[in-house]
Amino acid sequence: MLRAPSRARALLDRTPHWLAPRWCSAAGYQYDTACAHGAGDAVAGYAAMLARGARPDAYTFPSLLKAAARATASGVAVGAAVHAHVVKFGFDRNDHVASALVLAYAAGGGGAAARFVLDESATGESGASPVAWNALISGQNRARRFGHSRRSFADMVRAGVAPTAVTYVSVLSACGKGGDALLGMQVHKRVLASGALPADLKVGNALVDMYAECADMGAAWKLFDDMQVRSVVSWTSLVSGFSRAGQVDRARELFDSMPERDAVSWTAMIGGYVQAAQFMEALEMFREMQYNSVRADEFTMVSVITACAQLGALEMGEWARIYMSRHGIKMDVVVGNALIDMYSKCGSVERALDVFKEMRSRDKFTWTAIILGLAVNGHGEEAIDMFHRMIKVSEAPDEVTFIGVLTACTHAGLVDKGREFFHSMIDSYRIAPNVMHYGCMIDLLGRAGKLTEAMEIICKMPMRPNSAIWGTLLAACRVHGNTEIGELAAERLLELDPQNSMGFILLSNMYAKSNRWEDVRRLRHEIMEKGIKKEPGCSLIEMDGVIHEFVAGDRSHSMSKEIYFNLEKVLTDLKNAGYVPDITEVFVEVAEEEKPNVVYWHSEKLAIAFALLSPESNMVIRIVKNLRMCLDCHNAIKLISSLYGREVVVRDRTRFHHFRDGFCSCKDYW
Repeated sequence: MLRAPSRARALLDRTPHWLAPRWCSAAGYQYDTACAHGAGDAVAGYAAMLARGARPDAYTFPSLLKAAARATASGVAVGAAVHAHVVKFGFDRNDHVASALVLAYAAGGGGAAARFVLDESATGESGASPVAWNALISGQNRARRFGHSRRSFADMVRAGVAPTAVTYVSVLSACGKGGDALLGMQVHKRVLASGALPADLKVGNALVDMYAECADMGAAWKLFDDMQVRSVVSWTSLVSGFSRAGQVDRARELFDSMPERDAVSWTAMIGGYVQAAQFMEALEMFREMQYNSVRADEFTMVSVITACAQLGALEMGEWARIYMSRHGIKMDVVVGNALIDMYSKCGSVERALDVFKEMRSRDKFTWTAIILGLAVNGHGEEAIDMFHRMIKVSEAPDEVTFIGVLTACTHAGLVDKGREFFHSMIDSYRIAPNVMHYGCMIDLLGRAGKLTEAMEIICKMPMRPNSAIWGTLLAACRVHGNTEIGELAAERLLELDPQNSMGFILLSNMYAKSNRWEDVRRLRHEIMEKGIKKEPGCSLIEMDGVIHEFVAGDRSHSMSKEIYFNLEKVLTDLKNAGYVPDITEVFVEVAEEEKPNVVYWHSEKLAIAFALLSPESNMVIRIVKNLRMCLDCHNAIKLISSLYGREVVVRDRTRFHHFRDGFCSCKDYW
């Protein structure tokens, strides 16, 4: 006989024959949350049925428990309460009801309760039925407890219960998601011995997907190639696998060869481009998806929004949000987090905060996203306040959260607060700092001029400092004129990365600032002799939903003639206002009189000249640059924002720069 767990039994003792929303709360379950996931409607329907005097039958509870299983986190509480009524109405010996209970508990993370019900459902020597075992493994997969799923399969085999095709599909999914290729191969052997292949297409697809998830594309391809019958799922598994393996071109070839495609296929290809950092291709693929009248889902939109974030494509991101609203795509926590990240990376913190406030449910990634967004956009104090709010609602921060908090301290110049957070991360939250946390501390101390302390921290790091650490210290030494530590930092940086042009540039600028012109000439000669090339500067700007790309000195744009003509007008206005080009970072082999042209034609200046051609004078100019913005462009854009009354937001490799009325949000510029 099935015995209700103690919590359900206690609930039963104080629950009348009818069921109401208050009944859910008594089980520790929030009714509003249930409604959001669909379980609330099922509970309300069941309550209404009982209120009318109708009694449940063997078909009532499986449906109710299926809704509870979909409620994931709250499924255990709903399942426990329904379990009480299962016992109350005498359906505790029904196999289908028992399996539904197992699924509801397991899907909600109540593995112990699920296993308890499964063991209690065993009859005679045969033990629990395959259906109950399948419910346990499937439920644990839903709860993303893939290790538990694999152990349950092992227990099932030890118990002498023969796996079914459904079992194989579930455990292979757990092997793939958990990266357990060894168990996956053992299951493959069992599948072959059982004769499930090639008859069962779902099992074949599960095998292809398992090998693809485990990055064994050779085995995945062989299985796919040997399949007598394939479905869209078979093809999509390979497309996803090749994308994850970094072979996005191969994935696209397969995608183009597919006899049919569904929303999952399109999403896999879009996600593959995003993972490969080919963000413009991802958006182009999404446009093709719309052209082919395939309706996107929330998974598609997360990839699209991520691509917009990386490109700084605010207009496209806004359109994606409208598309979701128009097509009824649910705004779950993952989508909300992606929108916060997108708005933050486009420099629109106000809209990121609006999304944050509108979200009915938040997780630690939501809080981390808004803290990082505020921090990188120069709102340090607000980011720290948000961190304290996160702690108050009992959401535990992780290592990424602390990167955001330390970044906030850096931008706000809160050295003591930064030290405090760094130590609390280690002592109070038991989070071991990684190289990025140390990088934040070096940045914080370096900006404050505490270079000796920064050097001491580097010497005590438990891991080897990387080029980013030494580059950050070198940049601080340039600002504060500390050539002794700066030379050491440059030496370590160039040992790790001999072709790092920025190391030479920063060191040269530091020498120039100290009037060490002989050292400047020596460095420039070394750069020329070693053939060190600076990575080409590239700037992206979105106009009317279209991404335009500019490379320094490039004339391939269709409006190149108009852009360069307008740039000459802008430069004339700048010079009349007192602008003098800063050529200290020019290291190309050109005559001295030609060096100003090199900085005049930097990619961000071309992007701004293009934006100023637009008649929309109140539009914020948003630019994403692949490199650190040079001092000349920084000074020029400050002046442009004043002369033309335009707000300019530049996201370069290191930070955001918000220019308005001749000022920049960054108090210092490196």
